[in-house]
Formats: sequence, C-alpha cells, structure tokens
Amino acid sequence: MPMRHKDLLGLEYLERDEIELVLDTAVPMKEIFTRDIRKLPTLRGKTMVNLFYEPSTRTRTSFELAGKWMSADVTNIATSTSSVAKGESLKDTARTLEALGANFVVIRHQMAGAPHLVARTVKASVVNAGDGRHEHPTQALLDLFTIRERLGRIEGLKVAIVGDILHSRVARSNIWGLAKLGAHVTVCGPRTLIPPDVSRMGAEVTCDLREALADADVVNVLRLQLERQKKGLFPSIREYSDLYGITRERVEKCKPGVLILHPGPANLGVEITEEVAESPNAAVHQQVTNGVACRMAVLYLLSGGGRPGEVVA
Repeated sequence: MPMRHKDLLGLEYLERDEIELVLDTAVPMKEIFTRDIRKLPTLRGKTMVNLFYEPSTRTRTSFELAGKWMSADVTNIATSTSSVAKGESLKDTARTLEALGANFVVIRHQMAGAPHLVARTVKASVVNAGDGRHEHPTQALLDLFTIRERLGRIEGLKVAIVGDILHSRVARSNIWGLAKLGAHVTVCGPRTLIPPDVSRMGAEVTCDLREALADADVVNVLRLQLERQKKGLFPSIREYSDLYGITRERVEKCKPGVLILHPGPANLGVEITEEVAESPNAAVHQQVTNGVACRMAVLYLLSGGGRPGEVVA
C-alpha cells in the first residue's frame, strides 16, 4: 500500500495507519546496514534534489544516503551559491528543478509553509525536511521508530518532551505522531518557551521538570537554541541548565530503563550532559542510523512502493 499523498509535508496530515506504514517499511530498510553492499535498485532512474535554505548535517546527509542507497541520482543545492543568491523566488526555483527532471524535492526552509508552496507548484514528490517553526516530519518518524525499536511499542507510553517547545518543529511533529499512535505526551520547559496552543495538539503542559520526568518512559530532549537567551526568553543559560538540564542525577530518579532521545546537535552541559548522552539509556547515535532507514521508507512509499515485505531484494 503506497502512501495516499504525493508529498510528506507533516505528520499533522497523516493518519495513524500511514505513520505505522512508514515505521513498518523502515524495518526492512534498516537491514541493508548489515550488508557489504548497501544498495537497492528501487529508485534507479529517479532524481532527488536536496534543497536546503538552512544549514544541516544530519538531515541533509541522511537524505543523501537514503537516495543513493536506493540508486537514485542525488543532487545537493547550496542556496548560497545558486540563483537564490541572485533573488530567484522559491516558486521559480521549484519550477526550474521540475524542468530539470526532479522526481523528489527535499526542502528545508526557514519559513513555515515553504514546502507546501513547492508541493503545489511541482508534480514531483516534496518532502519537508524542516520548515520554520512548523514541522520536521522525518525527524519525528525516526524518533517514533527508535522508541518502538527500543521499547517494543508506542501505544500507552508516557513521553516527556523537554526544552524550547515554542520554536521547535521537532516537538510539533513528535506531538502529532505520538498522539496519533496512542502515547501520552507531556511537554516541559520555561513558560516563555511553551506555545499557547500546545494543549490543543494533544499534549499536557508542565513547567516542573520533576513532574515531567516522574513516570516518563521516554524523554525527548530538545536542542536549546542559545540565541533565545539573548531575546530575554529565560534569564541565563546556567539557570536553564539548572532547572531543565537532563543530568545523571535526574535520570537516576526516572523509571529504570527510561529512553533518552535528542535530535542533535546537542549543547552538552546545557540541555543534556555528555554523561547522559553517551549512557546506555540514550539512543542518540541509534537515532541517526534510524534516520536513514526512515527516509528510505518515505522515498520508497512516495514512489508508489507497496507492502513492507516487498522492500528488500
């Protein structure tokens, strides 16, 4: 069963069965990590363009590997050296890529809604790799996949998302995905970093980290964008770390086996200590690996791929 949509723009727009289909499809995709030759013929003859208007290492490289391991021709566009620097509009760029034969356009943009504009402009499948404060759907998918892989389920789990919820597209996609799969979600952070509408998305809100961690099965720690402190949204980096930093002492008070996630890159010693990030509870490196598998699954399904069992040849 292929996806019902031409594009992947956000988890808000997917049904539970579609999210589960991606996660199920990512399982055989991950099997190619055990092969000497990591290559599938699935997207041979297809072209994928990574169009990133913001810096990225993990997401861009993950998409590039996903495309190449499925035999697509992959092109990366650095907007600083493209016609964008000359004032070319996003619509014109999208039309140019379509005229050049792009089958997939993976876009990261600082403006919320930019991938939606591209999706309406081109016939190619568009994948949102992060748009403003809106969504980052493939990050949430890899987080969901990692939770299911480590804990065996998502339904009924208690997940705490800690940090700058207000500016986080990762948080929004995770809330949508977790809620649809039956998890209980609590967001935690300074009141100034909690959006007013988050409870309507299906999450509970607390500003008390002890309350958020008390019975959590999973703690997803968000990267603190340090420039927020310059805007006066919290008093100081040290105070934020004292109140909301995930330390060994705090993890020891959590449930045994609590799973710690972080989308990276981490500000070690601020939102999470290095000791916790490298501990057996953490799945930071596993998340990166799972990101390739989940993005392969997304590309496969958007290309019209069928059941998960048919994926790996």
